[in-house]
Amino acid sequence: MSTEFYSNGKLILTGEYLVLDGAMALSIPTKFGQSMVVEPAESEAVHWKSLDCNGIIWFENSFTFDELNNTKNAITVPTSTKETLLKILQEAKKLNPLFLGENKGWKVRTHLDFPKNWGLGSSSTLINNIAQWANINAFELLRKSFGGSGYDIAVAQNNSPILYKIQETVPFVEKVKIHWDFTDQLYFVHLNQKQSSKEGIAHYRKASVSVIALSKISAITHSLLACESLETFETLMNRHEILISETIQVPTIKAQLFSDYPRSIKSLGAWGGDFIMVTAAPNDLDYFKNMGYTTIVPYTEMIL
Repeated sequence: MSTEFYSNGKLILTGEYLVLDGAMALSIPTKFGQSMVVEPAESEAVHWKSLDCNGIIWFENSFTFDELNNTKNAITVPTSTKETLLKILQEAKKLNPLFLGENKGWKVRTHLDFPKNWGLGSSSTLINNIAQWANINAFELLRKSFGGSGYDIAVAQNNSPILYKIQETVPFVEKVKIHWDFTDQLYFVHLNQKQSSKEGIAHYRKASVSVIALSKISAITHSLLACESLETFETLMNRHEILISETIQVPTIKAQLFSDYPRSIKSLGAWGGDFIMVTAAPNDLDYFKNMGYTTIVPYTEMIL
């Protein structure tokens, strides 16, 4: 008998980077996520197959139980997809020694709903699915494998927008509702490249982060959630971009690529790739298409 697990993809609207140091973030689940089907197999190994959004196998390998049970010599710095996945499974085994403890064979098949380069959480959805399978805390598994704030794990587990904050190393999650009546003017534009969250975090860790900046970002998060007009929304987006830019010492994406665009643009997640959020009327989108940014998803088609 097979068992299926599913986790939501994510977008972080406010609090990127600074959520690591206690700022309040607003994040939302997407209609795209990742499923994982697990079923018994006859051979004594874990046979893994990963499919992309087109149903094409992009990774396939097998793990022996000797590899999986070798937790004392677990991989520390993975250098390949196989080593990365093996590290996650070994860390899951550490958190629950009974996981995969009977040396029974398993066939595992994962399936992404979105292109791998979209940055909607191929890693976080995988970790949350494995944590469900292993019956362990997904935040702990993230901390021991990839690291990060954990907001993406919280989104993977919730079907509504959330406020997320780290309070003395403990995740705080509050489900919220978004009542914006201007979502028909919000779009997500893909920058045609994937940005590494690890590299973004490493760069951020070199920055000097003030308590004032954390407080301002948290205030923007609450104001953005409560705002009632597109004009106020754009003002808050612009203010957020400036604060993050000053903190990480990187020009805003608008300054870098879209300086003559008349409306608001906000980076989402690690700056430099994946999606940006823009305010636009339908005829404004030609601006991005003419520059080669043709993957444009309306808010209502992206957000769960």
